[in-house]
Amino acid sequence: MVKRVVISGAGIGGLATALSCAKQGFDVTVLEQAKEIKEVGAGLQMSPNAMKVLQALDVSERLASVSFSPEYAGIRHYQTGAYFLKSPLGEAAVHRYDAPYWHLHRADLISVLYQACLENQVDIKLNTQVTGYQNQPKQVEVQTNQGKITADILVGADGIKSTTRQAMKGEEAVEFTGQVAWRGTINTKQHPDLHIPPEACVWAGPAKHLVTYYLRGGDLINFVAVEEKADWQHENWRQEGDINTLRASFSGWHPTVTKLLEACDESFIWALNSRPQLDSWRDGRVVLLGDACHPMLPFMAQGAAMAIEDAYVLSKSLKEHGDDIGLNHYQDARIPRTRAIQAMSKSNTSLFHMHGGAVGALRLNAVRLATRFMPSVANTKLDPVYGYDATKV
Repeated sequence: MVKRVVISGAGIGGLATALSCAKQGFDVTVLEQAKEIKEVGAGLQMSPNAMKVLQALDVSERLASVSFSPEYAGIRHYQTGAYFLKSPLGEAAVHRYDAPYWHLHRADLISVLYQACLENQVDIKLNTQVTGYQNQPKQVEVQTNQGKITADILVGADGIKSTTRQAMKGEEAVEFTGQVAWRGTINTKQHPDLHIPPEACVWAGPAKHLVTYYLRGGDLINFVAVEEKADWQHENWRQEGDINTLRASFSGWHPTVTKLLEACDESFIWALNSRPQLDSWRDGRVVLLGDACHPMLPFMAQGAAMAIEDAYVLSKSLKEHGDDIGLNHYQDARIPRTRAIQAMSKSNTSLFHMHGGAVGALRLNAVRLATRFMPSVANTKLDPVYGYDATKV
């Protein structure tokens, strides 16, 4: 019988797990290595599959005032601006998937989840990092830099550099994917001349792409620019990039893109890394979640969504099935799902970056023709992603 759950990491996955477990009646403690909960980050695309969980956790109403609902999802040519894909979102998403498609600032989501955790008696211990663990017959002893803690279940939700995963699987080298990402936000009130469509837009070009969308009701424009690099040594999410280098990299692109980057004062850059796939996410009473077990490229905008889905399925599995069967049920449900999304994200790399030169352009034109004459084509790909309901697994 599960009574006490300890979670390593107070990011989106960790806090969503803590809230889910608390609502299932468990005694929950979160261990966070940072000295304060301070998430800078930028934008997140919360698709209907993620929103169904946030609704079930009773936090969607708090997020409504800081959200932005895009009208379309689009893929456009990097120079001409022509649409390869323009798929309705907004009310169409609510009608089709029974949940909205929202853009949220990462800091806003973290803040709302954190407050909801406190209201549900979750104990959040800062400046505390998991350094190891010891499985015992009826509990797990969690070793931290502040001493030892015992629990029925330890959840490693501590990101791609997870110390819980390291304790479980041993040393692993981070795998550089050959791509780096730039991110930044622009205040729309300070730049009223920028005309960014109210959509989640991918600008596709040779060996790189750029995504734009609004945050906080339209007060901010968020962008993520991804380009292929042979090597990159920095792993810090807060590594400041040279804005002039970014502008130069996207020179010659559509004026909407170049004007956007001209308006940006600063940007941050980080490597897109990965880890080997795991056949099992658990070891006794210890289990992994989110980026700790299935990091993925952001080309389906599903990284945070997958962690949120994980959180709900894990808490429900533990409540309904107990520790051993519950943990097996969780990973049996989640491994196929996350691997499918990882594969889709990886596949979109070649699509967004026009791999194959003229052949790559032909693939995008094939998408354009298919969606023009058979609009259901886009739904065929997105329905299994957005239509999934983790609250019913």
